[in-house]
Amino acid sequence: MSVTISFRDVVKKYGSTKVIPELSLDIKQGEFFTLLGPSGCGKTTLLRMIAGFNSIEDGTIQFNERVINQVAPGKRNIGMVFQNYAIFPHLTVKGNVAFGLQNRKNNKDDIHRKVEDILKVVQIEEYKDRMPKNLSGGQQQRVALARAIVIRPDVLLMDEPLSNLDAKLRVEMRNAIKDIQREVGITTVYVTHDQEEAMAVSDRIAVMKSGVIQHVGTPQEIYQRPANIFVATFIGRTNIIDGILTYASGKYSVSFGAGYQESIQGMNEHAMGIHGKAPVKISVRPEEFYIAEEQQGLRAKIVSSVFLGLNTHYYVDLETGPRLEITQESTADQILQPGTTVWLKANMAKVNVYDEQGEVNYTGSVRS
Repeated sequence: MSVTISFRDVVKKYGSTKVIPELSLDIKQGEFFTLLGPSGCGKTTLLRMIAGFNSIEDGTIQFNERVINQVAPGKRNIGMVFQNYAIFPHLTVKGNVAFGLQNRKNNKDDIHRKVEDILKVVQIEEYKDRMPKNLSGGQQQRVALARAIVIRPDVLLMDEPLSNLDAKLRVEMRNAIKDIQREVGITTVYVTHDQEEAMAVSDRIAVMKSGVIQHVGTPQEIYQRPANIFVATFIGRTNIIDGILTYASGKYSVSFGAGYQESIQGMNEHAMGIHGKAPVKISVRPEEFYIAEEQQGLRAKIVSSVFLGLNTHYYVDLETGPRLEITQESTADQILQPGTTVWLKANMAKVNVYDEQGEVNYTGSVRS
């Protein structure tokens, strides 16, 4: 059966350095939860703490109500899938998958039934008698996944499992992993630095930086209302513009500079302390800009373009301000040429406005 995982004020130290300082987090039963962040942010360290491979200097980790800080790795009933698969080269596919069941002293009939069942779930039953050297990378990854879940673990841990696959196979396998996880219903903690991969497979994501969780939410929440500038720039692409937030006559408006000002709704309680004007950081994703038909908005000049079929990406320079990236749906018309002057407006329903330091989001719901 799957479990909830609770972290309470968890600390990890190397010497006198805290690499994870007082982290608290709850992962739901049966959830596909992803730890996402740049290299060195602490996501693999945290995964290894769940597994029991790293010590815990303070705080507690619980599976349901059971504190596991001092429980040996082999007693935690976890399954693991590694970056390098770690399947045994001298065993067949079914031999690899049966390994954990044999170690647990299951009877032969039980092992045979469980192995046959899980090979069907991961769709490699036709390869059960092959040796690993005769399998593709994706097939080997399915073997590793089958071996991890056939023992019916309480928790499945996956550390960058797709990083050794080519781009097309990564997409195929991430879809397969999500489908399999839903079918078996195991609480899964998944580590990756790939934002698109995290968005594709996760029920919820924790974005980490320097051992600290910056934002926990669904892929949609994290993309549309990032908690801070770090999350906004790490998840997808965005343009950051210095601006002014104004509160007057009970309404908010945002000035992008160069005479372009728009009213904005949906401001949260963090913005309530603003009276008059305040400097802010404005985050506008490339697809949230559009080229205005009238000469109103931000005046910009096309620098270059990249045609990507469905969309065309343009890089533009403002008269005053940074270089921006905008995404427009491709049309049958000619692509706008470098040097062309355009006027940009923003979809204000999707724009995010932050304090001057970029740490507090004034738009959308306040995170609990």
